[in-house]
Amino acid sequence: MNNKTLIIGAVVVAAAIAGAYWAGLNRNLESAGAEVAEPTQDKPQSEGQATRDLTQVMDEKNNPKFTHFRIGNRNVKSIYAETDTVWVGTSGGVIRYDSTTDDYRLFDVRNGLLANGVFHVSRWTEDKMLVGTYGGGLAIYDENKDKFEIYNVPEGLADAFVYDVLVMPDGDLWIATWSGANRVKGGNLSDPNAWETFTVENTGGGLPNDWVYGLDLGKNGEVWLATEGGLARFQDNRWDNWNHQDGQGAAYELVKNDNSFGTDPATMSSHHARQKVEMGLEAVDTAYNPNYIVALEVDASGTVWVGTWGGGLARFDGEKYTNYTVQDGLPANHVFMLHEDQQGNLWVGTSHGLSRFENGNFVNRLTTHEGLFSNTVFSMATQRDDLLWVGSFGGVARLQL
Repeated sequence: MNNKTLIIGAVVVAAAIAGAYWAGLNRNLESAGAEVAEPTQDKPQSEGQATRDLTQVMDEKNNPKFTHFRIGNRNVKSIYAETDTVWVGTSGGVIRYDSTTDDYRLFDVRNGLLANGVFHVSRWTEDKMLVGTYGGGLAIYDENKDKFEIYNVPEGLADAFVYDVLVMPDGDLWIATWSGANRVKGGNLSDPNAWETFTVENTGGGLPNDWVYGLDLGKNGEVWLATEGGLARFQDNRWDNWNHQDGQGAAYELVKNDNSFGTDPATMSSHHARQKVEMGLEAVDTAYNPNYIVALEVDASGTVWVGTWGGGLARFDGEKYTNYTVQDGLPANHVFMLHEDQQGNLWVGTSHGLSRFENGNFVNRLTTHEGLFSNTVFSMATQRDDLLWVGSFGGVARLQL
């Protein structure tokens, strides 16, 4: 890839609608670094050919052209790419985008969702999509019926804030929430007896924290969970967990001079203030918590990668951690996104750009200078071997390798 041209294009993915901020994130996120054009027409609830006013930008180093479309102060927290369709979860709803016809449709509270903030979108069955929302529970979109079905706390959901959903090979569904994790046996969402909830309390501390942000399937069928209190594994009905005391995340002394967020979340939230005391971080006055896993990816070899809140990127082989920080070439120590593409490359999205991890090195670093819409990268998906989609603050970029 080092010798290939990178062509980056951005796609209109949302109308001007309000959204929610990522919990604990500094609100003064960096916006795009190049002049862009607003779309001249939005079609928030209908399908059709979108009309756009385009501005192509060529940078001073004569890099290839790229086009940007501004969607405003909104985050793109999840992307799911299929052969011809890209589903984009934003803080203002879910967008279904046809990459062959340029048609798009927005789903929000006006046509089926209970909350506009979306943190997860993925395929469940041939005709159903899973949508995890910020306060509106788990929404199931039936494409044949063009209708959402909502599952929330009364149905057994641990919390109305859903951050991730994992479909298991045996049909079970795992759901990550702010109040623990659910397992729904066989995916039978309508059966109250199929729902289980796992918390710190009922697992005897096996789940290290009730705020669960990510889920992934291990090589041997185990479930990995990313929490605010560390990494957990559920296998053969047994829980194990690891955190900073076990080596996860770099020590504060190693990263404090490279911390790009100066605001201490503990001054803005009673939850973070309490958490700071519980985790022995009273002496830290910036956005740093190495126990807090923001991103999780289990690669094809079974290695577990976790992105921490200020403690850098951590690699876990099942026994010990290896940490990577700005000093090792990581773009920033706040890691928001991890994605393994179809060729087995690990991409790392941070608060200051995107990079690929290869043979122990961070290569092909991309920022707004190279064409990203924003340096704050939250999500990524692979549409085919050489086509990647990158979600950030303010827009989506299409990356042609």
